[in-house]
Amino acid sequence: MATYSQLISTWLTPQLHCPYTRISTSQQNRSHANHLHRLTVQRHHLEWTSFVSQQGRRELGCGHLSSSVKAVLLDESKERTRLPKGNMWSVHKFGGTCVGTSERIKNVAEIIFNDGSEGKLVVVSAMSKVTDMMYDLIYKAQSRDDSYIAAVDAVFEKHRLTAADLLDGDDLTSFLAQLRDDVNNLRAMLHAIYIAGHATESFSDFVVGHGELWSAQMLSYVVRKSGLDCKWMDTREVLIVNPTSSNQVDPDFVKSEKRLEEWLSRNPCKTIVATGFIASTPQNIPTTLKRDGSDFSAAIMGALLRARQVTIWTDVDGVYSADPRKVSEAVILRTLSYQEAWEMSYFGANVLHPRTIIPVMRYDIPIMIRNIFNLASPGTMICQPSMNVSEDGQKVDSPVKGFATIDNVALVNVEGTGMAGVPGTASAIFGAVKDVGANVIMISQASSEHSICFAVPEKEVKAVAEVLQSRFHQALDAGRLSQVAIIPNCSILAAVGQKMASTPGVSATLFNALAKANINVRAIAQGCSEYNITVVVKREDCIRALRAVHSRFYLSKTTIAMGIIGPGLIGGTLLDQLRDQAAVLKEEFNIDLRVMGIIGSRRMILSEVGIDLSRWRELTKENGEIAELEKFTHHVHGNHFIPNTVLVDCTADSNVASCYYDWLRKGIHVITPNKKANSGPLGQYLKLRALQRQSYTHYFYEATVGAGLPIISTLRGLLETGDKILQIEGIFSGTLSYIFNNFIGSRSFSEVVAEAKQAGYTEPDPRDDLSGTDVARKVIILARECGLKLELSDIPVQSLVPAPLKASASAKEFMKQLPQFDQDMAKERQNAEDSGDVLRYVGVVDAVRQEGRVELRRYKKDHPFAQLSGSDNIIAFTTTRYKEQPLIVRGPGAGAQVTAGGIFSDILRLASYLGAPS
Repeated sequence: MATYSQLISTWLTPQLHCPYTRISTSQQNRSHANHLHRLTVQRHHLEWTSFVSQQGRRELGCGHLSSSVKAVLLDESKERTRLPKGNMWSVHKFGGTCVGTSERIKNVAEIIFNDGSEGKLVVVSAMSKVTDMMYDLIYKAQSRDDSYIAAVDAVFEKHRLTAADLLDGDDLTSFLAQLRDDVNNLRAMLHAIYIAGHATESFSDFVVGHGELWSAQMLSYVVRKSGLDCKWMDTREVLIVNPTSSNQVDPDFVKSEKRLEEWLSRNPCKTIVATGFIASTPQNIPTTLKRDGSDFSAAIMGALLRARQVTIWTDVDGVYSADPRKVSEAVILRTLSYQEAWEMSYFGANVLHPRTIIPVMRYDIPIMIRNIFNLASPGTMICQPSMNVSEDGQKVDSPVKGFATIDNVALVNVEGTGMAGVPGTASAIFGAVKDVGANVIMISQASSEHSICFAVPEKEVKAVAEVLQSRFHQALDAGRLSQVAIIPNCSILAAVGQKMASTPGVSATLFNALAKANINVRAIAQGCSEYNITVVVKREDCIRALRAVHSRFYLSKTTIAMGIIGPGLIGGTLLDQLRDQAAVLKEEFNIDLRVMGIIGSRRMILSEVGIDLSRWRELTKENGEIAELEKFTHHVHGNHFIPNTVLVDCTADSNVASCYYDWLRKGIHVITPNKKANSGPLGQYLKLRALQRQSYTHYFYEATVGAGLPIISTLRGLLETGDKILQIEGIFSGTLSYIFNNFIGSRSFSEVVAEAKQAGYTEPDPRDDLSGTDVARKVIILARECGLKLELSDIPVQSLVPAPLKASASAKEFMKQLPQFDQDMAKERQNAEDSGDVLRYVGVVDAVRQEGRVELRRYKKDHPFAQLSGSDNIIAFTTTRYKEQPLIVRGPGAGAQVTAGGIFSDILRLASYLGAPS
């Protein structure tokens, strides 16, 4: 066995053979330093010998086992007690936060006590922050920073105070004596490092492992106080691992199982508190299990015992379908397959490291992820999936289980015609990447072999680019390679699910969701196992992409950020409808409509989480700010936590309509009853519609014609199914419909107009309705839907405003003078009645002649247009299919409720297109 002085020498070897020029440039000082170092090593040897004699069976150093252990190891002929294995054992692992305070250690002991398993093995980490404190000790000692002495005292004091709160009597005395011995030895060791200015990896592993030793001892004392037969285990006596790299070790299961059986033969008990994170090499040198070492320890122990279950206790309720900090609607997954768990963990999800899963997977041992601070939560089980696994709490059993992301990555693209068909190119590329120690996260290569694209952490991309430029400079100069391109500021998004392998259309759904959220995909990778689909997107798009795909696969609600422009009569009614329907949409239809802003002509109100629609009027008065459309748009669209944005323009403002193109280009959906954009200059209209067709951004305007009636959608349905429009004729104005439905008998025209104005059917200035311009705009919209390239000026309009009154100073003045012209309209009515007709104000689209018009027409009393009431609209489509009997759409065509309802219908149609269940 190695002596303690040999052990110290092993740890310090690199510095013992180097001149101490850093301490002093003089030979005399170097000799003094070497002499001091030799004295220190000798003193450590004496202290170690004394320490081991006090320890009995405890193994603290590399190769230093107690005499009883030596006897067992040397006497191979001695019959060993076979280790009882199987379902009798349950394994628990408690992380640093779980044992971070004395109160939490008591809670852990209670959980262990309440576990009814026959055998219990508990793996514990060091107390919260202690491992970092131990690494800091080494760093300070190596840096010859005297503050390491005070830092050692702080470590001692933290554990002394915790023990004093947990233990009493002989238990406290025994633990504190052991703690003092450990800390005294640490001081001596660190002093040697302070002198040498260096610590090997073995020394660092030995030092940092003390945190686990102390937490395991304290917990074992507390468990014994509860009445259980409990002993603590230094897993360096049991777990044997073979280091394979600086960040990886491989367990030796055969030797470890043998050691475990030997340990249990010496320490028969039903409850074991074992140290996590630490182990030994085959040469009995202390080491650690590196990243997530305590989880790995628990998994190895579970495999050695063939345990019924391994429970990992942490501070979260389980594994989420996505990072809840990025997707607030992320759900806890009740089950994950082993493969799904390691796919998600590779991409940064808060799941076990893949190597932790491998030992238990071998024996189909399930792993439970539980929250020690929320025992009511059932947690997540990682296991071999059954054929019919259903997710409680999820309405749809999605083929995608969850999503994970990796931020701060860069793409490296090596391309050139000289790569195609040349063996060894990929090997040379990745060999160069390996030489600089870079980690390749994903690889994508087209079958043409013209390029190879791969992702690396952004902090490593500079070294990768330099080594590739150097290694392939001849190929680049000769033109066999065209470039080594770097695309920075990227993120990786991975969709994970075992059922993806047997479900057609998953990729299509994923990319469709990204496209509809206006997100460009830079690179794609998918393995033949189909357990994950990986895409690379811009870093700034990552959260929006994550939320978009999460919603699309029904793992969360389809959430849309909304901005309402124009909270007047129609806009205010829409807001009230949204308020009344919000809860039903969330619960029954999985649609979450969040109004992030409301803007009027003077004031606006903005919110980061969504405006309380039960108080939007009061909030606008109390918290409103000066209206600024650009700021409003940026706010509503700038929330990266909501993937989809829609602006609802409830105005009749041409300035607002002129913004539609820019909004659509930015990926903002637009819904409006505002007719100005679609009836404005033809060139702008065609440009707007071309943009709409080229992108996944939606532009809905059903309410521009017929308020809530399905006029636009009916027309599109006819055209898309191959029908040919011959003529569209209709009463498009609810105001004028009301006026002519009531312009009967002896009533005067001015009287009926005044009545309509009083009822709120007309615009504030009735001339806006009587001029026929509004009807002309609707005719233009329908004509353009039919493919006619008409301007508003191409439509002849018969105005009902008497020519002398067009220049009236005000609406009031107009209404005052209108009775003077009643005789003209009365004569028109009388002529119609004499012929058995009625008067109706209509708009006509003649697709055959490619023209439109707006005029006052006569219809027989049995005609559908003559049988209207109130403010109803009626539209007749004459087509090649509906030539003899036109297709008629009829219903209320005016009023805030029906117009707002038409807008609401478009909003729900948008939600359906974005992934909400239809």
